[in-house]
Amino acid sequence: MTAAKGDRREIRVGRHTVEVARPDKVLFPDDGITKAGLADYYQRVAARMLPHLRGRPLMLEQHPDGIDDPGFMRKDVPGHFPDWLDRVELPKEDGTVTYALCEDTASLVYLAGQACVTPHRWLSRADRPDHPDRLVFDLDPPGDDFGAVRRAARRLRTLLDELELPALPMSTGSRGLHVVVPLLRRDSFDDVRDFAREAADLLADRYPDELTTAARKRDRRGRLYLDVQRNGYGQTAVAPYAVRARPGAPVAAPLAWDELDDPDLTARRWTLADADRLLDRDPWRDPPRGRSLAAARRRLTALREPPAS
Repeated sequence: MTAAKGDRREIRVGRHTVEVARPDKVLFPDDGITKAGLADYYQRVAARMLPHLRGRPLMLEQHPDGIDDPGFMRKDVPGHFPDWLDRVELPKEDGTVTYALCEDTASLVYLAGQACVTPHRWLSRADRPDHPDRLVFDLDPPGDDFGAVRRAARRLRTLLDELELPALPMSTGSRGLHVVVPLLRRDSFDDVRDFAREAADLLADRYPDELTTAARKRDRRGRLYLDVQRNGYGQTAVAPYAVRARPGAPVAAPLAWDELDDPDLTARRWTLADADRLLDRDPWRDPPRGRSLAAARRRLTALREPPAS
């Protein structure tokens, strides 16, 4: 149920009434998408999106003046957020941070009403923040050649198959792809990142003219960057079904592996306007179970060792 009262809109979501101030504020100028339109989208996709958010600290990318304004990233929950929106306090180097949690549809709609265009999620859950249940490879192309991204994703999948690790691809709504490996929560972030870096190094060694793990852009020399830096405590990755702050309102969309065979696929194929089509498909419907990295680490070591002469 929705009610308009002056320059605000009230949306009844479950047990809560969410107020969206300035609902007609245009956030995407080229597309005419308003704050109310953003809230409507997140309400529609909430059932599909929430399983990827629950229990995870969030960093909120907010653009109260629209996406043409730089906006800001919010970690600490401000005092005006409602009491019913869940929070978790977690340590940082010089103190603590109180992060928002998004446990229900009302929370997701409320964040949209705060002009949170994009929620970015931790790769661990708040109850064991040092032990991730996701490993993410971020395939970052040097330009807009998505063919290079699709090719790199297939090469990465082959390596992960050798390591007997299942993986799920996702378009980021920006330029590249994320390849997500579900984990059992047995390894620390440091151990997971070390494993990811070694795997990325091996893949780059196999295809040195195409792929690199060089963090500095000047060292990449036109090659696709295999970025594993998101695999760290306090780091985040864009959540599935999240809208990106780019013209057209592209969406981070879960993919099936065979979709990478489509030459027309790009990182921005899916948009906010495609909500119905996004919900008609569910390529992550039966996600693989999380794995321990112990056996995969042994397999990776064996692959990296030179053959005996």
